[in-house]
Amino acid sequence: MTDLLSPEAPGPPIDIRDPSLYLNREISWLQFNRRVLHEALDTRTPLLERLKFLGIFSGNLDEFFQVRVAGLKQQVAAGIVERTADGMTPEDQLSAISGIVRDLVRQHHQCLMHDVLPALAGQAVTLCQGISQLTVADREHVDAYFHANVFPVLTPLAVDPGHPFPYISNLSLSLAVVLRGTDGEDRFARVKVPKILPRWVPLPTPNQFVPLEEVIGANLEALFPGVEILGCYTFRITRNTDLQIDHGDEADDLLSLIQEEVRNRRFAEVVRIEVHSSMPASLRDLLLMEFSEQQDPPTRPLTSDDLYEVAGLMDTADLLTVASLDLPAVRDPLFHPVTPARLAPTRNIFDVIREGDLLLHHPYDSFQTSVERFIQTAAEDPDVLAIKLTLYRTGGDSSIARLLVHAAERGKQVAVLIELQARFDEENNIIWAQRLEDVGVHVSYGVAGLKTHTKVMLVVRREGDTMRRYVHIGTGNYNPKTARLYTDFGLLSASPALGADLTDLFNVLTGFASPSAYRKLIVAPRGMRERFLAMIRREVDHQRAGAPARIVAKMNALVDPDIIAALYEASGAGVPVDLIIRGICCLRPGLPAVSETIRVVSIVGRFLEHSRAFYFLNGGEEEVYIGSADWMPRNLDRRIEAVTPIEQPADRQALRDLLLLMWEDNRQAWDLRPDGTYEQRRPPSPEAERATHRLLVERGRLGPDLTLSTSAPPTPQTASAYPAARR
Repeated sequence: MTDLLSPEAPGPPIDIRDPSLYLNREISWLQFNRRVLHEALDTRTPLLERLKFLGIFSGNLDEFFQVRVAGLKQQVAAGIVERTADGMTPEDQLSAISGIVRDLVRQHHQCLMHDVLPALAGQAVTLCQGISQLTVADREHVDAYFHANVFPVLTPLAVDPGHPFPYISNLSLSLAVVLRGTDGEDRFARVKVPKILPRWVPLPTPNQFVPLEEVIGANLEALFPGVEILGCYTFRITRNTDLQIDHGDEADDLLSLIQEEVRNRRFAEVVRIEVHSSMPASLRDLLLMEFSEQQDPPTRPLTSDDLYEVAGLMDTADLLTVASLDLPAVRDPLFHPVTPARLAPTRNIFDVIREGDLLLHHPYDSFQTSVERFIQTAAEDPDVLAIKLTLYRTGGDSSIARLLVHAAERGKQVAVLIELQARFDEENNIIWAQRLEDVGVHVSYGVAGLKTHTKVMLVVRREGDTMRRYVHIGTGNYNPKTARLYTDFGLLSASPALGADLTDLFNVLTGFASPSAYRKLIVAPRGMRERFLAMIRREVDHQRAGAPARIVAKMNALVDPDIIAALYEASGAGVPVDLIIRGICCLRPGLPAVSETIRVVSIVGRFLEHSRAFYFLNGGEEEVYIGSADWMPRNLDRRIEAVTPIEQPADRQALRDLLLLMWEDNRQAWDLRPDGTYEQRRPPSPEAERATHRLLVERGRLGPDLTLSTSAPPTPQTASAYPAARR
């Protein structure tokens, strides 16, 4: 007989590696892009900003297919059936991706064609969807534009026994033209919509445009005179763009090797075909057959699963051009970054940094008057002897690279680590690597087999009889353009320990150094994983000992199974864990007995949240870090990354306040549910909206001393101050 008064026997211990406790990386990314799309769906977003988010969504999806879907297809073709931490095979993931993407594309089309574009037309911004919509005068204007500017550039390519199916470049928009020859046989021809011409052809009335493909389609008789044109349909292909580099190659050969791989990438396998919904089945079958025949083994033939139907505009990443129209009434308010008070232009920046560390938060703090000024001053200061920095994404017109050229021409020792494998920026980085070498800059390509993702700079300055080292350690690239669009942290410091650490790190990057330890920095791949795991477990020890414990971490992505398992262990011990993760999160929060004390929020809005920060309460002796690394296997194991402690109490307080501000967000914040879906917070009436980006922009307008929140910093005593998910 069971004794009802006796305690129940404990159940079996929970396996924190059980696949059911993890979310799939690819599906989680698609959920992020769904949140981006929601900014376009949300009527609270200004109209041109909605158009911008529609373009960003499309560009994101293009990159996803070029890299992630392409990689999964390669695994399937190679017969790989290894399961991810969540238990899915590559085939499983491709199947799930297909269904989700089709649903997202449908929502995107509905929003663009039936909501945003009609609303913009009401604001006198028109994107005509067909030539038939034009007036007679506008049609004459378009035809004249075609013959003067477009017709000379076009090259129609026919397919017949004497003309094989043409090469079609990645992400290029094409017209599939069906013709009937004099012999009565149907023929196929392809006309490329040239990227070198503006996508949106302006009409005489301001802010009115017609897509270039519509202009070409309406004038096909000029390309095929005397031939019957049966139909014209837009299509577009996506190729695998992931570089396949043999890391055994010497660095001396890496530049030419990557140049060759970039060239070869033009002919990589096709992973997606987008077709207009009006395209007949026979033409779809022809495209599938022709592109399948072009694939190299062991790539599998393309099927209807690889074909995505688009009703309306295709290649909508180009909408960003229209979204940039200067129409203040339908855009976010104009934003001007501010210069931190300590960086008054009358003061020497080296004097400012010597007085104490300077924590920066871009884009609210001006990148130009802080980081660029630091580099420019170093380039011109006669007492600066050496400048060393890492370049991950240079941009096509890099003011940073030009400053380094200037410094080298002034006789300074300049050493630059350029990451040639920065995805989608390989060609820009190759060009700048060659230019820098031509003026005497010491250019290195890093450690074989590892990407250099860290964002660090070291300046060596002669001051009297001593040499002083100044450093910048950041979370974002040395790229002025993205510094206005991405949120990032940076630290300017004259700390001798950080200067010595960066000296050692650059010796690793440019030479054969292998320091046993760093003084302050946490560096991947040697030691970062272990340090983060140790700090998580230290919070567990504090919690069990009754000491204050808490983890707050902000990053782009959380994927690493070891880190997730450690966070589950921390939650099991009762440690409060709050995660601000913009994109991918493979951890399931709020699971009973597994992650009950873990909460995850994503901030999506005007700026791309790119900053990384890590807060550990540590029994009351709090530690705060910023750096370049997400908690992903690639960052912890296959990249050079650097994370620095923030040691000034005022700076730690500023970061705590910022993290709290994000937790209090009820406009841009999305709470992750245990099932992997996200719910956007909305303030209940009459509570006012608290939008992180808007509040920080407002602080910049009103002055850096504006108090944004009177709430206390994130300590165990104030845990209840964090808002619950709002419906």
